[in-house]
Amino acid sequence: WPDLNFPLSSHLESFKAAYAGEEPAPSNFQREVSAMLEQDLGWRHIFEYRTAEGISLDLAEPESKRAIEVDGPSHYLKDVSSGGYVVNGPTQFKARLLRCLGW
Repeated sequence: WPDLNFPLSSHLESFKAAYAGEEPAPSNFQREVSAMLEQDLGWRHIFEYRTAEGISLDLAEPESKRAIEVDGPSHYLKDVSSGGYVVNGPTQFKARLLRCLGW
């Protein structure tokens, strides 16, 4: 997408700086998942990795563009028709964006 011409592209750096300025707040569950993946499965990864585009990833292996997002309850909404849970809009958008970037 860096080669595309977006109407707000002149503001890209300020948008990126504002987004990247947020400090991650990892949960205990996220820390436990990270430790288990490294200790039990030997998956070496970076905890709270930030991509070149400024997107924060919970656990990432940048060389292979593999990542795991440890999504807790705030990433889901209750579907009133089925009674089940669905991924919320911001989480869906982040997943779609990461796929477009090759993750």
